[in-house]
Amino acid sequence: MGVIVLDGLSLSIEGVVSVARDGARVELARSAEERVAASRDVVERALSEGRTVYGVTTGFGKMSEVRIGGDEVETLQRNLIMSHCTGVGEPMDEECVRAAMLLRANALARGNSGVRVSTLKTLLQMLNAGVHPVVPAKGSLGASGDLAPLAHLCSVMLGEGEAFCRGRRLPGVEALRLAGIEPVVLKAKEGLALVNGTQVMTAVGCLAVFDAGTLAKTADIAAALSLEALQGIPDAFGEAVMGARPHRGAIESARNLRRLTAGSTLTTVPGRPRVQDAYALRCAPQVHGAARDAIRHAASVLEVEINSATDNPLVLGESIVSGGNFHGEPVAMVLDYLGIAVSELANISERRIERLVNPALSGLPTFLAFQGGLNSGLMMVQYTAAALVSENKILASPASVDSIPSSANQEDHVSMGEIAARKAREIAWNTSNVIAMELLTAAQALEFRDPGKAAPGTKAAYDLVRSTSPAVVADRPLAPDIAAVRDMVVRGRFIEAVARVVGPLD
Repeated sequence: MGVIVLDGLSLSIEGVVSVARDGARVELARSAEERVAASRDVVERALSEGRTVYGVTTGFGKMSEVRIGGDEVETLQRNLIMSHCTGVGEPMDEECVRAAMLLRANALARGNSGVRVSTLKTLLQMLNAGVHPVVPAKGSLGASGDLAPLAHLCSVMLGEGEAFCRGRRLPGVEALRLAGIEPVVLKAKEGLALVNGTQVMTAVGCLAVFDAGTLAKTADIAAALSLEALQGIPDAFGEAVMGARPHRGAIESARNLRRLTAGSTLTTVPGRPRVQDAYALRCAPQVHGAARDAIRHAASVLEVEINSATDNPLVLGESIVSGGNFHGEPVAMVLDYLGIAVSELANISERRIERLVNPALSGLPTFLAFQGGLNSGLMMVQYTAAALVSENKILASPASVDSIPSSANQEDHVSMGEIAARKAREIAWNTSNVIAMELLTAAQALEFRDPGKAAPGTKAAYDLVRSTSPAVVADRPLAPDIAAVRDMVVRGRFIEAVARVVGPLD
């Protein structure tokens, strides 16, 4: 599991996942500690000199013209956290909260936020001790950052709010006491530094883009299995074909399909029995590849964001400067794009499922049923896949094109980035189920061909399906089978299984 050392500059998406999902411990780099301390000194000097600094000696948003006296600066910061705890809905998943805590800490570690080292270390103590704030999922506009969810997250540092700790939902002060952590009394600027940023949308986005990468590779595996079950023509994936239109993602996907189907005696050649396959098979590299390129782009943007300072104002050298780094538009746009890309993986997967269960398209028994009529086989698997795909089409409508002004029109354009993040994650969840259904359906179809004639790569995928889901000879509830295969999809088990046979996939 290891230790992640935060320096504010070099955190990776894989590092986020290891902390969020695997519980890796986090430490603060010495270089970051020095920068944080130096930035705090700049804030203290500004206070001692009586300078006017937004959010330090002034109110917030529309009330930024209101001067705050020196004896009220600490109350101002606490009031900010308390007043911004307005989120609604179910609590965010633990892994999303852990990721957001990590990203908020990494942003502070850059040394542009003016917090005390002790405040930053309290956040890391909570993360390492498993004190996970209860953060309602809804309420962020994504400009001035994720204000409401970050306020709920950081309220526990003050001994307020609620947190999950050791399997119990507790008042924040009790969770801290159980973990042996002292509550923080915020100093000037610290409340603003804690809530002003894009860390919630980016945290959810990091988990979604990581899962999307897994889905893109597993979609290639599912397509290869379907290609064999439908006696498809792999010539369409040849190097020369792909080289004539050399998009990186398409080339990678086609290479995977060639390796996965190499050695198969189920695939065929043009003219036997058809000249060319339908698009869901023939164009799999082009569709999967476009999704891969979009996922790669989203990941590159998120890698920048997780190592950025996104609060306002920023401590830059000896200056404290107001800007707009909290605006979530870069993240919102790519997460909308990510949602569209992952939706397409599900769209084309469902079309392959339909080809597998439709006897007019497959030449196989209706709904892949033994004793059809008495048994319905996998008929309803396609229904569920279609429902998820349809839902994805609604969720793929972009959030980033919407904006509602706030703070008496001072904050007159917002990103809705946290909505984009939640939508992308939900799309990924739906898509993981659809791909699991394709794997189940293609494995069932192979029962009517001959699994022994499958290529070594696809046979490994078939065997993994069968390790948890036997062939459907007589009707039975398939929801448990779908859930079990879906679990292996998201854990990367299919990628691991075929890699042992054909080497790592692209």
